[in-house]
Amino acid sequence: MGVRRVRISTALALSLAAFFVVPSVAWAGWQEQISAADRDRLEHLGQIREAALAEAGRSRGDGDGRVVDRVMRPQGHMIPASALMGNWRCRQIKLGGMTSYMVYSAWFRCSIHNSRGGLVLEKVNGTQRFAGELFPYNGAWVYLGASSAKGEPRHRYSGPSAAIGAAETPDDQVGLLTGIGDNHLRLEMPAVQESLLDVVEFSR
Repeated sequence: MGVRRVRISTALALSLAAFFVVPSVAWAGWQEQISAADRDRLEHLGQIREAALAEAGRSRGDGDGRVVDRVMRPQGHMIPASALMGNWRCRQIKLGGMTSYMVYSAWFRCSIHNSRGGLVLEKVNGTQRFAGELFPYNGAWVYLGASSAKGEPRHRYSGPSAAIGAAETPDDQVGLLTGIGDNHLRLEMPAVQESLLDVVEFSR
């Protein structure tokens, strides 16, 4: 896999950091489901994003660095539920942490569908999978889900019910899903392992 340096301007990093900073009030509808650790990560998504982009721009990473700029530069916007429904191609980007960035070249299949009156997002193939619920909030969709490996039962978001003695469950995921163009989405998930920010790009 080739390497390419990402050029992230300070102005871009700051503008992204200021976008979708989640306030500490009005969590009605899903506040009972989210853990304190995940709530803190979501509230600090702007700062996490800024730090991750700074690391991405500091040195060479793995994969096509142009993808980082293309996915992270657009200002996210709300997408109606009707436009989210259906099948998507999806791929992962990791920013900061163990490496400055890693852009995976392989695309996988994701779907967003209605379940019990709500929306469920799911990565349905590949070695690493994830699934969770989407909640409309503050001009975005909040994602509460969990990762799992191929062959395992689908993991569910544990939220406040983390393992005894643990503040969080490593498989749990929290993030914000926004539109970044025509049939183009971005899911940003503050990471707890390996990277600072995990990003999933969706296209169709």
